[in-house]
Amino acid sequence: MSISRRTARSVRILGVASASAALALGVAGNALACSIKDFSAAATCDGNGKGIITVTDIDASAKEATVTVFLESNGADARQVGTAQKVTGSKDGATISFSEDWAPKAEYRIHVSVPNIVDKDISPNLVTKDEACSTKSESPSPSTSPEPSESAPSDTPSDSASPSDSESSAAPATPGDNQPSAAAGESNLAETGANSNTPMIAGIAGAFVLVGGGAVFFGMRRRGASKTG
Repeated sequence: MSISRRTARSVRILGVASASAALALGVAGNALACSIKDFSAAATCDGNGKGIITVTDIDASAKEATVTVFLESNGADARQVGTAQKVTGSKDGATISFSEDWAPKAEYRIHVSVPNIVDKDISPNLVTKDEACSTKSESPSPSTSPEPSESAPSDTPSDSASPSDSESSAAPATPGDNQPSAAAGESNLAETGANSNTPMIAGIAGAFVLVGGGAVFFGMRRRGASKTG
């Protein structure tokens, strides 16, 4: 049985259309398939200055993936960071965070597992920044900073320190500093005979002189009379 030319043309057109549809479906399937390229990681700081490691999944097929983070040391796993977390990708990107106070230039391995599809590490490994996050508690508080005392002396002399005020505030000199004391005056008067008792002593001494002279005079007269008799 021979096939007409018209029938052959129809079959040919149908085959091309089927192949085009299959190719389109294959491309669409590959575009929606989950891949390790859909995942990325970054070391950042949260609002409190603490370090975190974030993993973003842009898998448009919305497959659920399990993400595990490891700290690397000399090419081997030193420890696991927290616990493994699950993330469901989206076209806009879904993000999960691991709390980790990472050190500068630290290396982390991020492993992604999607059942029967992905079981790989994000390549290359994540290397942190040159400077770690700094917490707010480490910065000095303004209330604890030293403040200049109000009682500290100023550079300019105050009005109370003027020479006129300091001279007037000095204690007056006592009379005994530049003048002879009363006791010294009295002793000087006694030595020079200017004491108030000096005239009386002189009168008594004069009376004794007169009495003595009279006694001598009468004694001499009495002796002379005895010699003449």
